[in-house]
Amino acid sequence: MDKNNMNTSGKKDAKEHGTSVTGSGDALDTRMADGEDASTLTTRQGHPVRNNQNIRTVGNRGPATLENYQFIEKITHFDRERVPERVVHARGAGAHGYFEAYGKVGDEPISKYTRAKLFQEAGKRTPVFVRFSTVIHGGHSPETLRDPRGFAVKFYTEDGNWDLVGNNLKIFFIRDAIKFPDMIHAFKPDPVTNIQDGERFFDFCCNSPETLHMVTFVYSPWGIPANYRQMQGSGVNTYKWVNQEGEAVLVKYHWEPKQGIKNLTQAEAEAIQAKNFNHATQDLYEAIERGDYPEWELFVQILSDDEHPELDFDPLDDTKIWPKEQIPWLPVGRMVLNKNPENYFAEVEQAAFGTGVLVDGMDFSDDKMLQGRTLSYSDTQRYRIGANYLQLPINAPKKRVGTNQRDGQMAYYVDLAPGQNPHINYEPSSLNGLKEAPRTNKEYMPHVEGKLMRASIDRTNDFKQAGETYRAFDEFERDDLILNLVNTLKTCNTHIQERMIELFTKCDEDYGRRVAEGLRNSMNSSDHGPIGSTHTGEAVKEAERKGHETDSY
Repeated sequence: MDKNNMNTSGKKDAKEHGTSVTGSGDALDTRMADGEDASTLTTRQGHPVRNNQNIRTVGNRGPATLENYQFIEKITHFDRERVPERVVHARGAGAHGYFEAYGKVGDEPISKYTRAKLFQEAGKRTPVFVRFSTVIHGGHSPETLRDPRGFAVKFYTEDGNWDLVGNNLKIFFIRDAIKFPDMIHAFKPDPVTNIQDGERFFDFCCNSPETLHMVTFVYSPWGIPANYRQMQGSGVNTYKWVNQEGEAVLVKYHWEPKQGIKNLTQAEAEAIQAKNFNHATQDLYEAIERGDYPEWELFVQILSDDEHPELDFDPLDDTKIWPKEQIPWLPVGRMVLNKNPENYFAEVEQAAFGTGVLVDGMDFSDDKMLQGRTLSYSDTQRYRIGANYLQLPINAPKKRVGTNQRDGQMAYYVDLAPGQNPHINYEPSSLNGLKEAPRTNKEYMPHVEGKLMRASIDRTNDFKQAGETYRAFDEFERDDLILNLVNTLKTCNTHIQERMIELFTKCDEDYGRRVAEGLRNSMNSSDHGPIGSTHTGEAVKEAERKGHETDSY
């Protein structure tokens, strides 16, 4: 090593990186772009980030454009942050079953709205696999933690797989996919202490008012479902249905449990966790084993495919509920889970879902969160399981597959069609290769135009529905909501408390007043731990105090 590159402490100078070039571009390079200072957010390429709130879209409602480099760098790096566990939805349980179509949407023929074959005939059954999950914590975390629950369904249809990937709650925290890594980082454990911290959670939320509706649900008993069998499911995002004429409508999906809906208060969840932190997985498994098969009915809401200026929210905004009294729920089928996995890893852990997995008769809306998820979810699986994850039995369609995709890690068969020339792995070809399918119906061709920009949607309306949800809660739900918010906010910096009170008050005056009163009447705490939990610092001391001394061995 050149002694001229040693500093006074004898350590290697920061400007020398071994195999890399020295000098420009390292931590000691003080050059700045226009408007940049030492605290400016940049990409890994060193480009200052001038808008970290919105992806680049055609108009402020989308669709997104492919050259979103800042977003692609951010989201694809985020997708690779854990090995091999899922970054989100790591803790999961699953089961096999079937979906049975009603052949109608409400009282109308379903063909009026979609040509998707699995819906067309009354009584038609399609095999499914469902994975339930928690979102934030690791693969063996307690199933009693305050957290949304994942509700992902893989339909093995005659036209190939359809994945309906959602949550138990009908909305989400954010409306633009570029904020997803930030949100998850804020909600996951602190990168230094490895402990989830309510101050980090509310630091993000107080600077992101669109989260208020979801916060209201998550801190109420709705944030801790009693088990997987007795919780709702939702596709969360807005999709489209397309009929034989190539005409589209906007659609939302909702799963309603025939077993009823049950949630837990914080105290009830903590008592259950003291006895069994796998209770929801055990409940699902044992119910199916004894023949008590859980069942859900699938409902849809339908709107015409336009902006709907008559509504006080954007129908593509996933932080909003489509009010049932304005846009009715229409039943389209039911799902029954009747078979447990034979191997957890092979079926539940390796199950891979993606919002981009749609069959003919379905399409994407311009929902920015949906478009970001469509890249991120499948990208995660290619990284987590490998390029050939769709050859695994749990993920493979239950119909013929013929592709020109070859090789890659863990490839163990080739997608050859009967009689296909094995030397030909390209298209077009006149040497007996694969051929395109003929079009048998009218193609859906939406018209898109607008200026490329990074901008929020116009009708954000972040507070109205959160207030309506607060007022619609039963009294015990409001009480538990306030208690959980106060217990978490009292550990936060004062400016975060004040900002959250301000935002809750904008949702509902009583909402804000009760949180403010709760904080005034509580002792500020330095305890940090899982959101909604109490006395976390006391638990640390109690473990030492109550621990039984013993001799070494």
